[in-house]
This record gives sequence, structure tokens and C-alpha cells, in this order.
Amino acid sequence: MHVVPDPAAPPVLNISFDQFLAIDIRVGRIVSATPFPEARKPAIKLLIDFGPVIGQKRSSAQITEHYACEYLPGRLVAAVVNFPPRQIGKFLSEVLTLGFPDEAGAVVLIAPDKDVPIGGRLF
Repeated sequence: MHVVPDPAAPPVLNISFDQFLAIDIRVGRIVSATPFPEARKPAIKLLIDFGPVIGQKRSSAQITEHYACEYLPGRLVAAVVNFPPRQIGKFLSEVLTLGFPDEAGAVVLIAPDKDVPIGGRLF
């Protein structure tokens, strides 16, 4: 089960810089987006290209409130690429696509505001 943090909660405990560096967040370009009607919560299956080092990875993203499948290919997104894969029904989600909640709690994807090379690591 994917747990969504409470946006009204206070900041979490301090972590070390080394702990931050352990989370590998990369930019990728969505190659394809398809409906995921089998998911318990409305979701979209994404195939994201992170470049030659990481390759293409799959992600299940609960982004149906603001995004339609046909408009997602070509879009840059940020994702955690070093979490273990998660089985979501018959779909294996390999990366965690990142976003922020809007006022109603629906996910808004995060991405760089300029075009950057895919595979770049957040720092």
C-alpha cells in the first residue's frame, strides 16, 4: 500500500546528508502511458526512460486527476530509482514517480522547469 504523507504534518526528523545521498532521484522522460484499470486506486502505468545507465523503468502513478495518458509521453518527471520494485496487482512498479499534492490531495508531477539530459541526478 502506498502511504501518502500528511501535508499538514510538521517536518520529519533531521537526517544526515549521507542519508539524503542514499536516495537516488533521477530525471526521466515518459516513453508511454497506459491506463491501469486493475489498480485499487485510479492509476496510470508509465514507461520512463532514464538514459543508457539506468535504462527504461516502469512505474504505477496515481495521477489520473490531472493527467491523461495521451499527453504524458515526452514529459520529463522525477523519480526515485533505487527503491526495491513493488508488485501492484500484476504490474511490477520499478521506480517511484514523484509529485506534490494539490489542495484536494491529487498528485501534481514534479519536473525541472527547463529541458535537462535524462538520467541526471537530483542534488
